[in-house]
Amino acid sequence: MQKLVDRRKVLLAAGTLAAAAVAGTSSVQSSAESADIRGTVTFEGGTEIPKGELRIYIDDPAIQGAAKDPGATTRVASDGGSKRVDFALSSSESSATAAGVQVVALLERADGWLLARGSATSEKDAIVRIVLYKAMY
Repeated sequence: MQKLVDRRKVLLAAGTLAAAAVAGTSSVQSSAESADIRGTVTFEGGTEIPKGELRIYIDDPAIQGAAKDPGATTRVASDGGSKRVDFALSSSESSATAAGVQVVALLERADGWLLARGSATSEKDAIVRIVLYKAMY
């Protein structure tokens, strides 16, 4: 009788692990599929993007003042050697998929100085292409 109990425990543990594995992969797929906006960032003149951190976010001109929610933000590190960076930006806001929403990309140094900025208007179901231009001080 002892072998039956051990087999049941093993089968129960295997079933639990299988269920956890299926739940884990489905949550990864749903988060990847929930990206509302996909796009690319390049630097002016087609040169390499300087070293720094890219902060990409949605800026809806229809929302004014304190009601703006900067929750939909993606951060990507730039090593200074690539000419293009791809990104996916997801948002819980219903306005994120509406036409006319601005997607803004800022390139900042490690100390917080702004190196470059660019923006583009999103189109429904189209890839957003943002070109970064040097910041002038």
